[in-house]
Amino acid sequence: MRKKKAPNDAAEMPMSGHLQEIRSRLVRSVAVLVIAAGTAFYFAGTLIAWIKRPIDIDLVFLSPAEAFWADLKIALFFGLLCAFPFILYEIWLFVSPGLVKRERKILWPFFGFGVIFFFVGIAFSYFIALPFAIRFLVNYGRDSGIIPMLSVSNYIDFNLKILLAFGLIFELPLVMVLLSKLGLLTEDFLRKNRKFAILGAFVVAAIATPTPDMFNQFLMALPLILLYEIGIFVIRVLGKKPEKPKKAETETEPPEESQP
Repeated sequence: MRKKKAPNDAAEMPMSGHLQEIRSRLVRSVAVLVIAAGTAFYFAGTLIAWIKRPIDIDLVFLSPAEAFWADLKIALFFGLLCAFPFILYEIWLFVSPGLVKRERKILWPFFGFGVIFFFVGIAFSYFIALPFAIRFLVNYGRDSGIIPMLSVSNYIDFNLKILLAFGLIFELPLVMVLLSKLGLLTEDFLRKNRKFAILGAFVVAAIATPTPDMFNQFLMALPLILLYEIGIFVIRVLGKKPEKPKKAETETEPPEESQP
């Protein structure tokens, strides 16, 4: 007798089953996000002081509800950061049953490294890019004789957008390697189109930065170009195939001459 397939098999699951699975995974993801954001909202004051670290001035609010909305924004942002690995894992559990073994083998490491690279980008922004940018811009205003009076909402928006943008652009090498593994990109193609990639880096930086000044655009475009070169290097390294060991030449004796 033939064994019946399990009813939860992804290939045999009806549309209603897929919708039910999406709903359950979405509910779990939203629940984790709400819990994380609620916890972050409780520590919003500490988080704002943590983000305010690069400057030594007091923030102000210009409307009665501005401080509340600033706390809410920062709570949602840090709640999303905390829930991001769980949400990504839920996405993987939903997608993986529909993939073949080779595709799962290729994609699974990228999910893990994607989380790592995202947080590395945020760390790079917080410890290197943001302090440098904020001090430069504030001191530039001070040197011009203008007294800085930063709104808490505008300051939080500026910082969170920069943090999120750097977290996303640090995914570039992973995306390049993934497309290369899938056969959609080659090292030669990336090298030949390097000039367009540099132009695209400045376009992306102009869109992603919250201010129109060239300084912040350069600050974001340069790491993007560097990540592009890192992606090319990784593709070249992973694309090398191990050389097959040469077979040892076997010495053959000349055939014996047949005697009459």
